[in-house]
Formats: sequence, C-alpha cells, structure tokens
Amino acid sequence: MQCIIYKLSVSVEITAMPSLHTPPTSTIAQVDRRYHLHSQTNMRRHQRQGPLVIERGDGVHVIDEHGQAYIEGMSGLWCASLGFSNRRLAGAAQRQLETLPYYHTFNHRVPAVTARLAERICELAKMPEAKVFFACSGSEANDSMIKMAWAYHRARGNPQKRKVIAHQRGFHGSTVMGASLSGLPNMHAAFGLPLDGVIHVDCPHHYRNVQTGESEAEFCARLVNQLEKRIEAEGPQNIAAFISEPIMGAGGVIVPPAGYFAAVQALLARHDILMLADEIICGFGRTGQWFGHQTMGFTPDLMACAKSLSAGYQPISCVLVSAAVYAVLEEQSSELDGFGHGFTYSGHPVAAAVALEALDIYREMNVPLHTAAMGRELHQCLSPLLDHPLIGEIRGIGLVAGLELVEDKASRASFPARLAIGAQVELAARRHGLIVRNMGDAIALAPPYIIDAEQIREMVARLRAALDEVYHANGQRP
Repeated sequence: MQCIIYKLSVSVEITAMPSLHTPPTSTIAQVDRRYHLHSQTNMRRHQRQGPLVIERGDGVHVIDEHGQAYIEGMSGLWCASLGFSNRRLAGAAQRQLETLPYYHTFNHRVPAVTARLAERICELAKMPEAKVFFACSGSEANDSMIKMAWAYHRARGNPQKRKVIAHQRGFHGSTVMGASLSGLPNMHAAFGLPLDGVIHVDCPHHYRNVQTGESEAEFCARLVNQLEKRIEAEGPQNIAAFISEPIMGAGGVIVPPAGYFAAVQALLARHDILMLADEIICGFGRTGQWFGHQTMGFTPDLMACAKSLSAGYQPISCVLVSAAVYAVLEEQSSELDGFGHGFTYSGHPVAAAVALEALDIYREMNVPLHTAAMGRELHQCLSPLLDHPLIGEIRGIGLVAGLELVEDKASRASFPARLAIGAQVELAARRHGLIVRNMGDAIALAPPYIIDAEQIREMVARLRAALDEVYHANGQRP
C-alpha cells in the first residue's frame, strides 16, 4: 500500500486563525484565566497566553470558539476513541440518567448495568476467573492496584513487601501515589515526591539509552540484568510489585524492545513480585489488540484500564484482578469483615452504561483488526517523515505514534531546552489545523479509532507543514 502525502488543503482557514501567541480577549478566555487552575500547565504562562477554548466536536474534529476546526490527533488525552459526536454513547447516558442516575457499590449493592459491564470486560480481557473493581480515573485505578498488591502480600504473611518498581519516563497518574510512580521529575519537585519505597529503573527506550554498538537484544538483556541487580539490592523480600505501561505514552510513546516484558515477568515471578499493567492508554484496542500487554507479550497479575473504556464520554476506570490475587483478597476480607477500599462513584451507573455501549461499538467495529489496519496506514504515512531534518525516530504500534525531534540526526543530539522545539511544533500544528501533544521534544499522535485513511493522510500532511514551519523559523537548523 502506497501512502501519498497530500498538500495542505485548509490554507484559507489557517490564514484566518488568530495568533496563538496573542492573549485571547474572548469572555470565556478571560473567565478561564480569572477563575480556573489548569492541570499540568505553567500557571504564569497561562495567564499570559490564555486557553484554547473548544466549544464543540464533530467526528475526529474539535471546533474552537472562533469556528476553527482541528483534527484532534490525540483523541483529547488519548481517550476519545470514538470521536466527539457519537449519538449512541450520548443516548446510552440519557437512558441511564432517566432510569437510575446514581447508585453505589458499597455493602453488597450494585447497579444492574455495572454488573453487566464487569462481565463484558472480563470476556474481553481473557483473564480466567478475574474480577473487576471500578473507579473514576486512571490515577485511582493505579492507586487501587498498589493497595491491592500491599494487601495481597500482607495477607500471605509478607507485610514488609511494600516497595514498588516503576520506569523513568513512565506516567501513572497525578494522585500522590500515581505521581510518585510516574518517572517524570516535573511531577515530583513541587510536592516532595516520590514517596519512600517507589523505585525507578531505566526507561526501555533503545533510541535514547542504547550504548555504542549495542543491538536491541543486547540492550534488552542489559536492562533486565540491571533490574535484577536492583531487586537484589533492595531485597526481593521488600518488593511488592512492578508497574509499567505496555507502551509508555506521556513519556514519549516509548515502545520497549521485543522480549523485554517476557524477561521481566520471568524475573518477577522468581521473586514473588506482582506484575501490574497500566493499560490506561493502551487498553481497549489502541495497539491493534484488545490490550497492550497482549501486543507486548506478557500477562499481568493486576491491570488498570480507563480512557477508551468509555471512549472518554464518562469518567470511569477499572482494575482487573487475577484469580490468584482475588482469592487471597477474598480470604483477607472475610477475616477483616470487609475490603476497606472504594469510592462514592465506583461503578457509577451512567458511566457504566456509556462504557457498555462503547464496548458494543468496539465489537461491531472489530476494533483490534480495525486499529491494526489504520495503524499500518498511519505508520506508513509517517515513515517518509524520517527524512525530515527535524526527525530522528518514529515509533509506535497501532493507532499511537511518537516522533523524536533532534538537532543532529547522526549524533541523535537533542535541541537546547531553551528553544522548546517540541512546543514550537505543537503550536505550529495548531496553526495548520491539527492538535498533537509534545512531551518535551517528542511529538505524540493517538487519533480516534474512527479516523479514516484520507483523514490520516491529511493529518500527516498538516504535521509535515508544521515541521517545515518550525525548521525554517529556526534558521533551517540543524
């Protein structure tokens, strides 16, 4: 299949766009700057430049307050997998609101739709005899996995097994534990994190962390050997769990080398350390299989999901608990007369109804086959960008991709941080009608599953235009 990169076809709209560097003067922008404290945002810069105000969505596009449409190349925050105007999901929410708008899951109670959703998730996950715990966000799901891991080891007579291993550049949420697990220093400095007992090991990114002359297999073996030495140094009797995203999203769309997770899992099993999969981004089809751990070749003891579970239409997350872990937790809860964990909105019926409808749509679409096919289209269209002077690496699987921006291709040298090249590309992409995400000098794409081949070609064309603009704006560096 040949991918043709078409020329940009939205020049009139682009010319009409307001400057992204001019402080917005609309009423909504002023209200936002006056009253709203934003997530993951430089507060002072926000006061200067203000927000991009999005008013509505349609398919793979979102439309701002000026009527400018953008291809949402990130599905919002990796989650709007069915786009921004799916009537079936809206209808499912309305029907549930009219039937049972709220109920809880404490003390032997459950909304009927929540039980049905748990059944459907287990069917897709193919974890025999698994159980599903519901929460409202990926952060809560990851926190819940850690508490379950602690409870599991305590119940088996090993209360000292408390430490958790995570990756540098991994992202696991913004709660106290989620931010501690995340290997992103900007999430630690202001809060005195990470918590004691969280251990970070090297990011499995071959392009950035390879040693001279080292093959991918040798790189993989070195990282697994380092992990084993770290486990021995910390004491395996003190380590409860290892957590990882199958593909590390917010860290730059990092795809670990082949065989990495299988080797890690074998190592963990020898030391009675649980394997936790953060499937917040990868789960429910993003990588061309139902779950990222299937794509990357390992089997988790606990698995956290969110985002595409409801296609972003409602806040809902879950933890899948393997039969072996559940059996221990069940016995412990009997001894303690209860499982002392949960949230007011765990298994919220409206969120559950929307998620159940989303899973119905995914099955009708045959999502794994569909995202695998569209992923091949995406990566085939992106591959010519490897010749662009700003691009050092293109990586990803299925409908997720990362592009590494470099100053020098031969040495793989990064740009000076003061240039903020990644942020320049993100802003330039918006001027060309495309929303991407920059994580430093890595550009991420994770479009909605409903994107078609023509829209993928258009998305890549707009990205190329943004790269060209930034390249020439910086004196044709490098």
